[in-house]
Amino acid sequence: MKREFAPERLNVPGFAAAGATMEAADPVPKYARLVAELAAPAPDAVVNWTAHGEDRPGADGKPVPWLHLEAEAVVPLVCQRCLSPVDTSLTVDRWFRFVANEEVAEAEDEESEEDLLVVSRDFDLHTLIEDELLMEIPVMPAHEVCPTPVRLSSSDEDFKAAEEAKPNPFAVLGALRSRKPEEGK
Repeated sequence: MKREFAPERLNVPGFAAAGATMEAADPVPKYARLVAELAAPAPDAVVNWTAHGEDRPGADGKPVPWLHLEAEAVVPLVCQRCLSPVDTSLTVDRWFRFVANEEVAEAEDEESEEDLLVVSRDFDLHTLIEDELLMEIPVMPAHEVCPTPVRLSSSDEDFKAAEEAKPNPFAVLGALRSRKPEEGK
């Protein structure tokens, strides 16, 4: 009999012990925090993901639950050059080792190359997928070549005109200095 697992309440020890795999193609709108980062609605975009669990022997020889997560999505982000939407590929391929509690995770985090999470019998896999996709968003999404010409200037003409109309403070000081003492009375 094959065991069924739910990504919203994943029994991590059971999932790993069974060596189970889950996969889905979720609509992007299901991930609210990811949607908040988008330049435009993406009703047809999907997050394709696969999760595979396995037990590996720990330092004490007891089985330790591991999870391999792969996820990908193409979402519209704001191009930092032209400020129009740019389709950006987000890809996750990461292993997670589960530990007993936060204290163990904190103590082992510095030495471990894999990511550590606290083991749970009702782990929310969708939250993990969303967290990982959010971390993959580039700092400066941009088109290879922007669809509209990008105006590369630091200011506009009105700003330049206002700056030119202002008197130079050093010129004002120079004029005061060059006055004769009688003029100031």
